[in-house]
Formats: sequence, C-alpha cells, structure tokens
Amino acid sequence: MASDTAVGELHGSVLTDLGTRIVSGDHRPGDVLTLDSVGLHYGVSRTVAREAIRVLESMGMVASRRRVGITVQPKSLWNVFDPRLIRWRLDAGERTDFLLTLSELRRGFEPVAAALAADRADEHQCRILAAAVSDMVMHGRSGDLDQYLLADKVFHRTLLEASGNEMFRALSDVVGEVLAGRTHHGMMPARPNPAAIDLHDQVARAIRLRDPAAAERAMREIIVEAAAAVSEPADDQE
Repeated sequence: MASDTAVGELHGSVLTDLGTRIVSGDHRPGDVLTLDSVGLHYGVSRTVAREAIRVLESMGMVASRRRVGITVQPKSLWNVFDPRLIRWRLDAGERTDFLLTLSELRRGFEPVAAALAADRADEHQCRILAAAVSDMVMHGRSGDLDQYLLADKVFHRTLLEASGNEMFRALSDVVGEVLAGRTHHGMMPARPNPAAIDLHDQVARAIRLRDPAAAERAMREIIVEAAAAVSEPADDQE
C-alpha cells in the first residue's frame, strides 16, 4: 500500500508540473516529448511517466503517435472545463483575464441554476444554503479566508445540486476552482465584501421562498460583483 501511495504521489507531482509547464508555454504547441525524456527529467519510471502522459492526453493537452512521440497540442484542443486545467492556468499567472472569462461562463449558468433551485430545492438543501451563508458571515468578519472559501464552495455546490440539472451539477468543481483561485492567489480582500455575503443570503432566501426571479437576479449580481472585484487593482482591496 505504501508503494502504491508513493507512486500515486509521484504521478500527481509529475502531472501537475508537466501540465503547468504546458499551460505557461514552457512546452509549446508542436513540441515533442518522450517517455524517456519525461522519466529522466523527473527521475521517475516509465510507468509513472506514462500515466502522467495518459492523463494529459485525456485532457487534450498532448497527443501520442507512433514514430512521432508525444506532441503538445494547441489550446484550442484542451478540455478547458477540467478543474485541474483551470487550477494550472490560474497557477501559471493568467489570473485576471482568465477569471473574467470564467465569470462570463458562470453568468451563463449559475443564475439559471438559482432560478431552478427555487422551484426544486428540498428542505435539507435550503438548510445547507442558509448554514453556508451563516458561516460566510462569521468567517468574513473574522477574516478567516480559508474557512470562508469552504463555506462559499458549499453554498455554490449545493445550489447547483439543488437545480436538479445534472449538467449544472457537473460544473460545481469548475466553480470551486474559480472561488479557490481568488483566495489562493491573494485576489480576495482581507475582509470579504459584506454586500457580496448579503447577496448570497438573498439567493438562499429566494430559494427558500420559492421565488425564481429573485434567486436568479441575486445570483447574477453575485457574479457581477466578483468580476468587478477581480478587475480592481490589488492595492484597492482592503
């Protein structure tokens, strides 16, 4: 079991570094890698190198062909919804523009999901949403951004689940990476905006009261507020 864990950790480390290097442009489209070169660079076996390449291939980031090797693919072929790829792109430094792109995506589905949740959420989901907002209030006041992030992720994951739409639910990890990216890269204010927390409360209340229009409107305002906050210079955030 210990050896399996070690292999898994090596694979994860190689995968993350290779993925980040492709995203950052260290490995450019058309560049050719080999299992031997990957294994030599990271000091891992061909088995570990092959597994990392297999995952990157499933994400559309590389393509393996006989007599050619492992070729880095252009961005247009990447699986841009993969949460790992979103994390790597944020880690690679294209944060503000990429977060704004993701905000545009969120505007396309989260307000609709909120409206659906107002029709479909059960009592348990309503309680989770209310509890998540309470946690956001508490941790926002204390400035505990890690715990605030956890509550925020619970809120959005529960909302997408409460929509009753499996496609929206499948995007919960995408939203989670967006929220985590702001926190982990210092793009959140030291004290989260009380107005943003109030908007989350409005969404939760509208869902509980079965008011789809109000839920959709407040969710849209949440996304607009987050996009505006990302666009502001870091020095302006307190």
